Parts: sequence; C-alpha cells; structure tokens
Amino acid sequence: MSIVSVWAPHARSVKLVKVHEEGNEALEMTRAPEPSGRELDQRGDGWWFVEVDAPSSTSSTSSEAGPLRYGFIVESVAGTAGTLETPLPDPRSRRQPLGVHGPSERWDAKAFRWTNCEWRNPGLSGGAIYELHLGTFTPEGTLDAAIEKLPYLKDLGITFIELLPVNSFNGTHNWGYDGVSWFAVHEQYGGPEAYQRFVDAAHHAGLGVIQDVVYNHLGPSGNYLPQFGPYLKPSEANTWGDSLNLDGPESDEVRRYIIDNALMWLTDFRVDGLRLDAVHALKDERAMHILEEIALRVDHLEDRYGHKFLIAESDLNNDRLIRPSELGGFGLDGQWDDDYHHAIHANITGELDGYYGDFGGVGALAKTITDGFFHNGSWSSFRVRHHGRPIDKKNVSPLQLVVCIQDHDQIGNRAAGDRWSPALGPDQLILGAALNILSPFTPMLFMGEEFAASTPWQFFTSHPETDLGEAVRSGRFAEFERMGWDRAKVPDPQDEATFRNSVLRWDEANESSDTAHGTVLATYRELLSLRSTTPQLTDPSFASVAVDFSEEDQWLLLTRGTSSSGRVHILFNLSAQPQDLTKVREAAGLSGGVVLQLWTSPNCGGEVSGTVPGFSVVAWEQFASIE
Repeated sequence: MSIVSVWAPHARSVKLVKVHEEGNEALEMTRAPEPSGRELDQRGDGWWFVEVDAPSSTSSTSSEAGPLRYGFIVESVAGTAGTLETPLPDPRSRRQPLGVHGPSERWDAKAFRWTNCEWRNPGLSGGAIYELHLGTFTPEGTLDAAIEKLPYLKDLGITFIELLPVNSFNGTHNWGYDGVSWFAVHEQYGGPEAYQRFVDAAHHAGLGVIQDVVYNHLGPSGNYLPQFGPYLKPSEANTWGDSLNLDGPESDEVRRYIIDNALMWLTDFRVDGLRLDAVHALKDERAMHILEEIALRVDHLEDRYGHKFLIAESDLNNDRLIRPSELGGFGLDGQWDDDYHHAIHANITGELDGYYGDFGGVGALAKTITDGFFHNGSWSSFRVRHHGRPIDKKNVSPLQLVVCIQDHDQIGNRAAGDRWSPALGPDQLILGAALNILSPFTPMLFMGEEFAASTPWQFFTSHPETDLGEAVRSGRFAEFERMGWDRAKVPDPQDEATFRNSVLRWDEANESSDTAHGTVLATYRELLSLRSTTPQLTDPSFASVAVDFSEEDQWLLLTRGTSSSGRVHILFNLSAQPQDLTKVREAAGLSGGVVLQLWTSPNCGGEVSGTVPGFSVVAWEQFASIE
C-alpha cells in the first residue's frame, strides 16, 4: 500500500482517479485533521489523503501491473475541476508521460542505482560553467545524447554543466521557461530516469551539474495549480504571468512547494547547484525572504549530500543576495552579473543601443572588473534612474559573480537570435573569450560559442493551442517592429524550422580543421587550461584585482595576484590598431624586471617582444631584476 496526497485547502471533496485502459476508477480522499502545535511546521491545513494498492515505482521489476497513473477531481464552492475521463494532474507529479494535460504517474526516485559516490562538488572555486539547452545541444535533443558529449566538455576544461529548465511544458520544444509541472522532467528529454543517468554520468566524467529552475511564474498552458489552491496572486503579475503567492494567506504551503522542489533536484537527482531564474520577480514581503529560506534549507543538506550551491539571476545589482546571512544577506552562493557582459559586448561589437548605451568605452569595462557592478549606485540611462549599490568587497568574492559574453538570453532575445560568430572575426571572438575566461569572476560559456558556432539560437515555442501560438507569434513580431525591425526578418517562434535552425552542428567542433571554428576551439581550450593552472587567476579576493587602461588607445591591463603570490598581467588590445607593449608597461608602471610570457592569442604569432597586434591578448608574469 502507498499513500497519495494533495493540497486543496478550499475543496469540499477530492477524489483520486486511477487511470486504467479498461476504464478509470474514482476513490474518495479524506481530509487530514487540521494541524496544531509542532505539526504546523510540517504541513498546513487542507491536505487530502488516500491509500492505494498500486506500486509507486516505475521500475520494470516492481510489478507487472506497472506504475499508478492517476489524477484528481476537486469540488469546491467555485465548482468542480477535473472529470473521471480527464482528471487534473498532480501539482507534485513526478512524471507526465502523456504531457502536461495528461494523467500523472507515480515514480520512485530511490529505485535508481547511483554508481559514483566518490564525486565531490568543487563549488564556485574558479571553474567554468557551460550553459546548454538539451533540445538543441544535440540533434537528438535528449539527456542520453548529451551524455555522449560529456568527454568533449571535460576535455574542453569545463567544471559545471548548467541545464536550461527541464521540467514539463506543453508541446515538444521550448526554451523551458514555460514549464508547469515543476516536479516532472520533460518526457521528450527522456524523463526522470534519464536525468538521473545524466547526472551520474557527468559526475563519473568529473563534471558537476547546475539546474536552472523557475519560481517566479508558470507557463501559459497546463497550469492547474489554481484549481487546487491559492498558489498564485493574480493581482500581482510580473512580466511573464501571475506571481506566486509567497506572502499572502495560506502562503506557507506555496513556499513549501517551492522549497521541496529545490531540494528534490539536489537530493533525488543529486545536482550540485541551482540557478534561480529572475529572482527580482519574486514578490515576497515576509520577514524571511523565500531566497533566504531556500538557502538555509540547502545548507542543512551538506552533512548527508555534500556541498550544494545556489546562483541567482538578478538585475538588481544588489550584493545582499550573496552576502552571508550573519551580515544581513540572503546567503546565496552566487549571482549573474549582466554588467560585465554589457561592457564586453559594447566594447567589442560597438553596439550602444538600449541598455548597452552606458557601457561604451574601456573605462566602463575597467570599472566593472574592479567593482563587480558597473551600476553600483550610478545613473542608468536605460532605466532613467540611479541603479544598484556597491559590493561589500571584504565579504563578497569576485568568484561569486557569474559572467559571460553570450548566453541564452543575450542571444535568444535578439530579434534574429544571432551569435557573435557571423559578425565578428576570430580575433575579436578570442578577445571576448579571454576577457570572460581570464576575468576575476566565474566564467560561463553558452553552448557552441567555444567553436564559433554558425547556428543561431532563436526564440522558439511549440504551443499546440492555435490561439496561444498566434498570440506568441504576433507578440514577438510586434515587440521587434516597435524597435524598427522588419517583421519578415524576425523568425516565427512557432515554425519548427526556427527550432531546427538552433540545433548545434557538431561537425564544426573540429579543432584540427583549418577554419575559424578550429582556431577558436583550440584557443578556448588554451584559455581554460591557463585559468585552471594559474592560481592568481582564481584568487577569490577583490584585493587581488587591479586595472590600468587607456581610453584613447583602447587597451586594458588586468593585474591579478598579490606581492606574496606573484602577479600575472594580461593586456587586452581592444583596438584594431597595434599597441607598443613597452609603452603600455611604462604607462602602467611595469617597466624593468624580467618578463615571462604565459600566453598570447593566435594572431600574435607566438611570443611578443614589442608590438601587440590589434584585437589581441598577451599574458605574462613579471619579476624584479636580479643583480
């Protein structure tokens, strides 16, 4: 026997519907007594239970009858939701084999036999992250196909793989941010057992896994949570839909729903960290913010599951997210830093439209490197107000800031989903890569950038509902028409070709080929190796970061390390014109001594003694002269 439960606090009655081929069967559920005392810490009021004799595991050895497929009928004052033929799926469903509108299926996470128990999570200690979307990472678009690429990622020099959201959504392909069944892995990717296989294989390969999770909204199709209880606050919508009820009446169970989901990824699936999507859209006025509560619960996992970490996506430029809780922070481990992306993008591509407007000039890049945020209380012309606050450099590490030159948002939210590679030459691509990988921060790559992928990464959906599909299509066209784009040049998100065009072409990932793809890939390997073998580059202190620059000549000199650890200097020539290395060193007060070059970009042709070519990088150690 096993127990099926569901939270439906306003229901008059709830029925469990067991789904059978020969006909469905409804069982009356019993409302649990109202909790009191210490019980209130474990559950809120409004839970319904029933015992069933069906197996709870999807393992083929558990029972010839197979796992229970089921749903619910919820009757309340507002009416009846769900029917015997089409019951509502479980809000905590662990599997949706027939899609988000179909019945749920019981699944036992403990049935999987983990084979690697020796893995140790290195945390945000300087390693690189590789962001990928399962559906477009390989032609097959599955977790098992992605396993085949793990040796490639390890050899590249990656430490963590970050997966875009994988929870169930309606349709076959989607970025993942339209998910509605938060506890279920999308079936087209392989389902939950394939996810466990992927994490196990990644750990075997020496790679960690970060899962992107979305707690600020639900997708537009298949969201049945309001039929069960007050999960949402329709009066407080954000950019993507109704906000979650984090601080209103009966919000305890909603918060528990979110926290339990976060813990599920870290325990049942053994991922190493979570990326929390757009936390600035989480509206929570309670004394303990939901993020702080998640962080506390995750900290409690360490004794049993080892180190786990949390990274927030936020555009608030507020280090409170990553300050320790004892210093008034939320205690998260890291956060995305879009300012560094904007500064690199503006300086290398020359684009200064929209939010790039404040980031033109080498000075903007220099400030972001030394201060972490460019907007740390400064005027933001895009927001038409001051923005951000200074980082507490004594208590926050630069490694807590995750940076990139390309990611799913910065590519996919462009009208055509275009990468840097079609518009920039190899020298500029490598210059951008070096600014990212050799930065004081935690670098993140977006799949395919390391071999200058020719494929775009466009905004795609597959909503089966005609009206919803048309609304998404027309909304996308209208958005970019307002920016002056020709509608004909904006890909149709509902056209399957838009999805297919975004799938990586792995024949381009050939380091031995005499192409830009091969040159860029070889250089990415060198840069990631340099980062991992040069301790100064992963020093966790802002005190180890210094910058000199020339706005007129367009060069930036990054110095890492201390007098005791030794210093590494990296010259980034952001100009198409060559630079005199001796003059740069003199301007930065680095004349004299002995220079040991560590690395030069391919266009330098080897060791540099005098002139540094345009769009190039030189890294060296410098020692005092020995008399």
